[in-house]
Amino acid sequence: MKNRTNKILELLTSEKKVEVSQLAECLNVSQVTIRKDLDALEAKGIIKREHGYAVLCSADDINGRIAYHYEEKKKIALKAAELVSEGDTIMIESGSCCALLADTLTQLHKDLTIITNSAFIAAYIRGKSNFQIILLGGIYQQDSQVMVGPMVQECVSNFFVDYFFIGTDGYDSRIGFSNRDQMRAQAVRDMSHQAEQIVVLTESDKFSKRGVMPLNLKNKVKTVITDHSIDSSYIEELNNQNIQIIKV
Repeated sequence: MKNRTNKILELLTSEKKVEVSQLAECLNVSQVTIRKDLDALEAKGIIKREHGYAVLCSADDINGRIAYHYEEKKKIALKAAELVSEGDTIMIESGSCCALLADTLTQLHKDLTIITNSAFIAAYIRGKSNFQIILLGGIYQQDSQVMVGPMVQECVSNFFVDYFFIGTDGYDSRIGFSNRDQMRAQAVRDMSHQAEQIVVLTESDKFSKRGVMPLNLKNKVKTVITDHSIDSSYIEELNNQNIQIIKV
């Protein structure tokens, strides 16, 4: 089921809209089986059905992004959690790997403070721990459930942390890490000024994509945690920038 779900989301992420019959054919299962899978995804608000088609609700919907490549993201989150010690104060940006990191930390620690601009993450780990959650103020983006705008900068200026964990929408040799949303990219930049170092959590397929907004993080990125499928050329390139690559 998990593998099928991942493949369905992969096809929808690529095509945006796919016929149910085509999904059944691509995955070599019956249309009845596919419809059950789609029912489950629709119940979670990840997709919607339109006259024999399945349509991805939003590329920014965090629930769908968590489900996509879930196993890889969970491994990345587990490895990132090793950098965090009991009693630490850390900063976590919005994103699916980041949400899974926050969730993983609730299972490993009792005393942490998490500063985030993600209302989703604050709700995602609610009731799972006694962590202190500091939710930065700002303009609320409904699909991504994240705070953006000048108030983020004003709020985060009151803190300084060792680690800031972020996701990315892509990487390009010319512009570095990038985001597809201008406001979210600016929020990451504003938060990055209040951290000693940045840790990027991302699946390897993001290295073949590029967002429209460069994050311009300069020398702040010290570590990238990704899956084992990352191309060796990117490892060499990032190592030349004194960025450590950790593969899971």
